[in-house]
Amino acid sequence: MANKRPIFEDVAAPRPQPPPQGGVIDRRPKGARGAIRLWLMVLFALVCVMIVVGGMTRLTDSGLSITEWRPVTGAIPPLSAEMWAQEFDKYRQIDQYQLINRGMTLDEFKVIYWWEWGHRQLGRVIGLVWALGFAFFWLTKRIPSGWTVRLLGLGALGGLQGAIGWWMVASGLSEGMVAVASYRLATHLGLAFVILGLIAWYAFLLNRPETELMTARRAREAKLFSMTTGLMHFAFLQILLGALVAGIDAGRGYTDWPLMNGVFFPPEFLAMQPLWVNFFENPATTQFLHRMAGYLLTAFAVVLWLRGRKSVHGATRAAFNALFVVMLGQIVLGIVTVLHGAPWQLGIAHQATAVLLWVLIIRARHLAQYPRFDNLRGTGRTSA
Repeated sequence: MANKRPIFEDVAAPRPQPPPQGGVIDRRPKGARGAIRLWLMVLFALVCVMIVVGGMTRLTDSGLSITEWRPVTGAIPPLSAEMWAQEFDKYRQIDQYQLINRGMTLDEFKVIYWWEWGHRQLGRVIGLVWALGFAFFWLTKRIPSGWTVRLLGLGALGGLQGAIGWWMVASGLSEGMVAVASYRLATHLGLAFVILGLIAWYAFLLNRPETELMTARRAREAKLFSMTTGLMHFAFLQILLGALVAGIDAGRGYTDWPLMNGVFFPPEFLAMQPLWVNFFENPATTQFLHRMAGYLLTAFAVVLWLRGRKSVHGATRAAFNALFVVMLGQIVLGIVTVLHGAPWQLGIAHQATAVLLWVLIIRARHLAQYPRFDNLRGTGRTSA
């Protein structure tokens, strides 16, 4: 028979209790969220530089200076006078040289060659940074649950971007072409903005713990998020229209504003045949559409800003204020660029501001979906 225990034994000498067990979320491996975010920010910076360098390559008409696609061996530039002469001879065979740059010297050729080589080399660097980073985090099992496919997808899009880049260049090497096809340029630039937007979104998500994001999502401002998603898609369309304008140098014609050669609606709007060609090759059509989309985008941004500034979250209000200010700056810059005939300095500034505006739209969208809560004193945390 078991011995009787003293009645006060449990009170006098409490037995040690095992530590409390967390829920499923607490037990889930978190991975190296901070380190992966840092890696993504490096990729983000490189892609931003890539977009700007790509813009300079286009504005200096350098994109056709390298007439071959050699993903590996092309990383090595000409290292001797003989190699430079060979590259120059290849360029002199294409129509851009024959029709536009006939008589160009070797030194002049080197200028456009270095722009294109630098653009391609930067693409290789981005691919290498992604591959090394992904391999490290994957092999060391530091990728958080659910993130492997996302990060792998970035690499796949980067590879696709390289292929589209050559597809774009190849169009300019065809007989009768002196520049790349505008729709291929728009595809190339559009995918660059998609990649940049995904990197930014992922970095915003990784900046906060999963538990905080789950809590914040319960307070999401659904209507504001939906409207910002609409603005994001509209802004993307405007970016594509801007690429079509740049692709045929349409910004260097119709240099008055708000009219176009003294009229609101240019008579050359649909002058080309077949009809669909106007949307890619007609300067009047592309610039008119770019202007009209800009006006509509601005009106949409005003409505969204008025709604965003009513958010109960200080960080969200600040995000929409920043978005609206940069939007106004981009509009002014676009008008100034047109009035001055789109010199490369203003053209590249306009493109760089588009990058900033794109990221601010995505940041505002993120905060509408995952708002940050103000502290007890009413001052919100404004970091993304």
